Amino acid sequence: MWEGLLEKIRQRDVKALSRSISLIENEIEGSEQFLQTLNLNSPSKIMGITGPPGAGKSTLTDALISKLVEDNKTVAVMCIDPSSPFHLGALLGDRIRMNRWHNHPLVYIRSLASRGAMGGLNSKAIEITDILKEASFDYIIIETVGVGQSEIEIAGLADITMVVLVPESGDEIQAMKAGLFEIADVFIVNKSDRPEADLFYNNLKKMMINAEFHNKKEIPIFKTVATNEDGIDLLCQYVSQYQIHQHTEKKLRLLAEKAYLLIQQKRMKGISKEELMQSLIKDNKLTNLYKFVDNI
Repeated sequence: MWEGLLEKIRQRDVKALSRSISLIENEIEGSEQFLQTLNLNSPSKIMGITGPPGAGKSTLTDALISKLVEDNKTVAVMCIDPSSPFHLGALLGDRIRMNRWHNHPLVYIRSLASRGAMGGLNSKAIEITDILKEASFDYIIIETVGVGQSEIEIAGLADITMVVLVPESGDEIQAMKAGLFEIADVFIVNKSDRPEADLFYNNLKKMMINAEFHNKKEIPIFKTVATNEDGIDLLCQYVSQYQIHQHTEKKLRLLAEKAYLLIQQKRMKGISKEELMQSLIKDNKLTNLYKFVDNI
C-alpha cells in the first residue's frame, strides 16, 4: 500500500499525492511509519490565508494562484472547508472559484473538511502539509475556515500568515484584535473598491502605530480587489521576498505547539463522537456529564 508512494510524491505525482493524503487522513495502518520517513527540509514557502467568513479568501487564493502560475511557479493549495456536524463532509467542497486549476500541471488543489477541529484547520493539516512539502512545490497555500480568538493554529503551520479583512470588518477586528496581532504577518484589505475602504485602511494603520508603540512588530497592509486581481502583483512580490526565520523564539514556540497538537491527537485516538453518542443513548439514567467523561 505504502510502497513506492514516497518516490512518486517527490516526482509530484498527483495520484500518489491524493492517495497518500487520503491514507493519512483516515489513519490507515502504516501511516505513522510513513510520516517518519519524510525529509521535511523542503524549500516550499507556506502561505496561510485566514480571516472572517465573507472576506473573499477563496477569491484571493484564486488570484494568487493565477499570478504565481504566470511566473511559472508550482502551487499546492489546501482548502479547509466547514463540515457538516452529521456526516463530517465538507459543505463547500466544490470550490467553484478554483475549478479552473484542477487539471493545471503546475497546480494541485485538495479540499478538506474541518471535521469539527478547532483552529479553522483539518485535524491532519500538519501531516498533510508535510506531505505537500515532500513534493517540493514552490508555494503551499493553506486557506482556513475562518478566524477567531482561538483560531490561531494556522500561524504554527505557515511561514507567512495573511489575514484577509474587508472594509466592513471593524467589529471583527475589535473581537479578535489580540489574536490577530499575534498571528498576522500581513494584513490584506480585500474588496478595497468599496466606499469605506480608505477609512478602514487608515483606522487599521492607526492600530498598527499603537501596536508598534507597545513593541509589537510592524505588519504591512495591502489593499486588493481579488475579483479583478488588483493589488495581487504587489502582494506576490512581498511574499516572494519574505524572509523565513527558522530559529527565532516564535518559530520554536510554534514548533512546540505543533508537537502538542500531534501528541493530543495520539492521546485522543480511539475516541469518536459517534461512539460517545451511542454511549449516551445506552445510558438512559445519565445525571452528570462530568462523571460520564471521567468514567471514559
